[in-house]
Amino acid sequence: MKKTILVVDDDAEITDLIEVYLCNEGFGVIKCYDGLQAQNVLESNEISLAIVDVMMPQMNGFDLCRKIREQFSFPIIILTARFEFTDKINGLSIGADDYMVKPFHPLELIARVKAQLRRAEIYNVTNKEKAPEHEISYRGITMNRLTHKCIFNNTELVLTPTEFDILWMLCARPYQVISSEEIFEHIWKEKYYTGNKTVMVHIRHIRDKMHEPPGNPDYIKTVWGVGYKIE
Repeated sequence: MKKTILVVDDDAEITDLIEVYLCNEGFGVIKCYDGLQAQNVLESNEISLAIVDVMMPQMNGFDLCRKIREQFSFPIIILTARFEFTDKINGLSIGADDYMVKPFHPLELIARVKAQLRRAEIYNVTNKEKAPEHEISYRGITMNRLTHKCIFNNTELVLTPTEFDILWMLCARPYQVISSEEIFEHIWKEKYYTGNKTVMVHIRHIRDKMHEPPGNPDYIKTVWGVGYKIE
């Protein structure tokens, strides 16, 4: 079935350009020019991935991202016309899965779209042969790859595909310290660089969803200078 990509940007030239490249790859495209319009689209369409600009009228991209994460777990790629490290951290911390700075090469955007969709498809129930060991349980956390569900103390956690991957990786190796470098390179399939805070931001977001006590988490522990472990 054709996957539908939601493109939200108040610049019509950019949305049209992205649409051309996505359609050439066989994707369906729905274009919106502000966050409020995008919210209406989400209510009546099945979206596989969203590409969201930060600076928009009515509702900015960060607020739209928050709204999406209240109900949906499909991947989100944030676009911005400026490169501010704090913007990148903010985008990742509220649930975005990737981040691109304008001007960008359309082919790179398409490659990132495909990478995020591949990751999300791991949890599709039609791909059972790809994930024979599809369920894991540890200390009140039950995760199922086929349904992409995570139950924590009898309550479902709504996790993004990236968050799900990280928590699964930790739960599969309890009490074992896993470095930020190993987590990053396993999840993002890219070379880790010193100072990269991407993993830290996603860990913080998972902790928030688990309502972990600030500074003294019960589950995901930080081993300073090394990485993270769950115990």
